[in-house]
Amino acid sequence: MTEREKAMRPEDITRLFVERSNAGDAAGVAALYEADAVLAYPPGATTVGREAIRELWERVLENRPRFEPEEPLPTLVSGNLALTSTPPRDGAGARAQVARRQPDGSWLRVLDQPEFVAPR
Repeated sequence: MTEREKAMRPEDITRLFVERSNAGDAAGVAALYEADAVLAYPPGATTVGREAIRELWERVLENRPRFEPEEPLPTLVSGNLALTSTPPRDGAGARAQVARRQPDGSWLRVLDQPEFVAPR
């Protein structure tokens, strides 16, 4: 197994997520999450834990979707927690994630809400 790049800033997670997804690396995507992270996906459901996130992402990546980087909004940091967010390119809703600084100084996602939609 090769050593994967770590997110040394909270904002690095989104870039690594796009790179690993486009490379078809479901395990690499899952490695961006803490062991007990919660992902609000698929829509209307939650996926809990790194292993479940890896399994979900393997299914998503079977269709070889192509992800484009999105310009992040300013990151909010409080101690070892960070809130990152991006507005989707299509203007529909928003994306938000909570990351936690790890003992080695890297960051991993704890909570991931990839799709907020505007209330009707």
